[in-house]
Amino acid sequence: MSHYVIEADGGSRGNPGPAGYGAVVKDAASGQVLAEAAEAIGVTTNNVAEYRGLIAGLQAVLRVGGEGAAVAVRMDSKLVVEQMAGRWKIKNEGLRPLASEAGALVRRLRVTEWTWIPRERNKHADRLANEAMDAAAQGLRWKAGGTSDSDEPIPAPSPEQTDLLDVSGISAPARGSSDLSAPTASVAAAQQRTSPDRGTGTGWRPPARIATSLLLLRHGETELSLERRFSGLGDPELTPNGLSQAEAAAVRLSREPYRPEVIVSSPLKRARQTAAAVAARTGLDVEVDDELREADFGEWEGHTFTEVQRRWPAELTAWLADPEAAPPGGESFAVAARRVQAAGERLVERYEGKTVLAVSHVTPIKMLLRLALMAPLESLYRMHLDLACLSLIEYYADGPAVVKSFNDTAHLR
Repeated sequence: MSHYVIEADGGSRGNPGPAGYGAVVKDAASGQVLAEAAEAIGVTTNNVAEYRGLIAGLQAVLRVGGEGAAVAVRMDSKLVVEQMAGRWKIKNEGLRPLASEAGALVRRLRVTEWTWIPRERNKHADRLANEAMDAAAQGLRWKAGGTSDSDEPIPAPSPEQTDLLDVSGISAPARGSSDLSAPTASVAAAQQRTSPDRGTGTGWRPPARIATSLLLLRHGETELSLERRFSGLGDPELTPNGLSQAEAAAVRLSREPYRPEVIVSSPLKRARQTAAAVAARTGLDVEVDDELREADFGEWEGHTFTEVQRRWPAELTAWLADPEAAPPGGESFAVAARRVQAAGERLVERYEGKTVLAVSHVTPIKMLLRLALMAPLESLYRMHLDLACLSLIEYYADGPAVVKSFNDTAHLR
């Protein structure tokens, strides 16, 4: 009887994020590749993608070898291997249906081993999974041989997540089709100039005076954000696409009702380049505020979420659950919160009644938004910010801060 080997893998660019799987069936004796399978599966988690890779591999063995074929299963997912071998319990209810589907296929075969292998030995399946995700990013379907079938376009996936704290899988809110969205009708000074009813406010009572408007602009794309790598105090430049995003934001901000009177930027190059694009359009100078820098991710700098998950699983779990926890050699969100809060208060006090543009990063922008909402630090894990997005907070002299817009990217369409 012939013996077969399945090597399977799955991955998610974001966990959850755009995901895909790959599986290869080989002849156990010769190592000859007998079948390949890969598919992009939308937005989901690593574990779901890994189970889907296993299922595809088992289905492929049945097609090649038929009922009762002997097969060794090898994966670099310790969780899937141990759960399918019966050594670990399945605690995630969302994985039970997938484990059940895989189990039904296993009963039609003769599985001789469940073996965890290092990622280096699972490169073939990993490559297939990445090919499928790359094809899906172009609206194409993966085809055996590593090519994409342009005659069979698939629906475009959700925009790739570039905010590494977006672990909830919740999509960004729907945006209007007009350029006059979110902040366009919200900057307080423009409201006061154009509104026929000067007493109309935004809550249960009208504002006591013209607000200090704080426009928050996230920087444009870098190579690290494109590859979904932790990017803290490292200093990558904007990609050509990132420069285009910065220019699009600059065009929007140079028009009414925005026209910032002050531009303040993080000291990091990606933010300063984005701020420079706005400055060139508005004729303003750029002030640099060191406290608007991104959080320090320490040893995680430059790594993907998946790499961190594999090398520092306990530390990552703590970081995702507790704002007081810091990456190894890095900065906790609690520490970052104190400096960002001080920076925000300083800007509002110094530029009272003006429109201020602050060009910064995911963490500082989320901090300022959650402070305005009087939300706990844990709310950081429930926000998502796209590259080059605009948000707006208005601060009134009688005390309240009002979030007028969040994650607006109308200028990028």
